[in-house]
Amino acid sequence: MGARGSVGRYATLSEATQADKPSIEQAGDLPLDSHLHTDLSPDSNVAIDAYAAQAVERRIDEIAITDHIDFDPTAPAFNYATYVTRERQVREAAERWASDGLQIRFGTEITYASEFETDIREHLRQYRYDFVIGSVHVGDRSPYHADAVQGWVAGRSIAAIVRPYFDEVTAAARSGLFDTLGHVDFIKRYLYPHLTPADFAAAPELYEPMLRAMVESGVGLEINTRGLRQSPAETYPAAPIVALFRELGGKHVTAGSDAHLAGSFAYGLEDGYRVAAGAGFQELMFRRGGSRLAVPLPARLRT
Repeated sequence: MGARGSVGRYATLSEATQADKPSIEQAGDLPLDSHLHTDLSPDSNVAIDAYAAQAVERRIDEIAITDHIDFDPTAPAFNYATYVTRERQVREAAERWASDGLQIRFGTEITYASEFETDIREHLRQYRYDFVIGSVHVGDRSPYHADAVQGWVAGRSIAAIVRPYFDEVTAAARSGLFDTLGHVDFIKRYLYPHLTPADFAAAPELYEPMLRAMVESGVGLEINTRGLRQSPAETYPAAPIVALFRELGGKHVTAGSDAHLAGSFAYGLEDGYRVAAGAGFQELMFRRGGSRLAVPLPARLRT
């Protein structure tokens, strides 16, 4: 199992549709959902306005549209939509919904793979976003994919199993390219039931290199609530890891529902906010217009 080509993509639309089975409440009265995918991503078919309408209805003050970008030519979001098209559609939506009090930000989720770091760096030098998520993904050719994982995990230690993925997340942190790192232990979804959330919880030391790299680089840690509606039934990462990040000196967290379906907008988002508050964070980190800003957690959630 080599690192090259082993990680770096994400679920197809059909897989995302099968996986998103909301079983918790859609949130409301919150300041921000910073991770949303639209029909400008190959694994979503949601129009921006569908999220915007729900945000207004549910009193979510601000949203970030963070459609996928891939730099692997074999990956689904490689050249899927141009920067010009993505920016235009998001900015136009922002103008349409401004009178309703909703702020819509132009973000992106870039698939990080160390072999494409130079390409990613050049893209971010050339183009500007309000908010940039860096994520390591799992694609059809990955050993972590559901179709492959059973064939190689048996008899291996959890450290050996997670190392290729966690090493790439650590490299993403050290790159200094991103505002936040998305769903840093997303592989829990694919390793279940071979490895359970309890197995990950029993090995927090495996997270420390990536968390220390994040602390050193100043990149934020995303509390991604999509895991609450998938097999792990907990955030990516879980509350103890968010607490460990703060204990190690982490200063910035973000929270996003990572919705790919209209019905998944803001699902579990308040739970994600509570994870942040439980770890001692009083605010989320966000970026607007090139400036890093603090978004206070609602008073009802602060500990």
